[in-house]
Amino acid sequence: MPPTPPARGPWKLVLLKLSGEALAGPDSVGIHRPTVRSIADAIAQAADGETRFGIIVGGGNMWRGKDAAADGMDRATADYAGMVATVINGIALQDALERLGLETRLQTAIEMREVAEPFIRRRAIRHLEKGRIVLFGAGSGNPFFTTDTAAVLRAIEIGADVILKATNVRGVYDKDPRKNPDATFYEAITHHQALTSGLGVMDSTALALAMDNSLPIVVFDVGDPANIGRAARGEPVGTHVHNPEQG
Repeated sequence: MPPTPPARGPWKLVLLKLSGEALAGPDSVGIHRPTVRSIADAIAQAADGETRFGIIVGGGNMWRGKDAAADGMDRATADYAGMVATVINGIALQDALERLGLETRLQTAIEMREVAEPFIRRRAIRHLEKGRIVLFGAGSGNPFFTTDTAAVLRAIEIGADVILKATNVRGVYDKDPRKNPDATFYEAITHHQALTSGLGVMDSTALALAMDNSLPIVVFDVGDPANIGRAARGEPVGTHVHNPEQG
């Protein structure tokens, strides 16, 4: 008997995880403003209905803590620098969203009161209830943890229905499709399969936390920003990572 396909949206509350590279667009590094505007427009359209959005942006377009640590920098210090980079990205995306008339709040795990609110779970939930888009910066505020883990943590804290992980490939494959044309695409996979097979959906800490809390993850290509809305509506886009009991 074939496995039951996982339940899908439309989702009422999503946590959108954007890589820093997604904001770099064709420039590969830095912030490409036309790309940011395109992503903001797609979020605005997706949030126009009943779906509420929390957002976490990485900082890889500006800084990679692991790379700096490998070059001799203290790892904790390097990770803190990466957290600051995520806040810069958050400010850029916040500005693009507000130029479209959306109400937003930026919260950070490291206090930067002149530019953002400190992360307070109850306040974040209240903002979401009022229809505001909440951006979460500075990861979890702790070194040695990725923004993937921070995304899962924040999603659980705010009671999100799903994590929408935007990437630069269609979804999850058994190997890197950019290097292997024969790579097999997975339309759906369990957390356990992703974790034990090392498929690169998220780091192992993030995947284990999502699995323990039965939090589904939709991995999709943000090269077409409209996929953000499709994923939020529960349309069959990308790869759906789920627990078997969620089917």
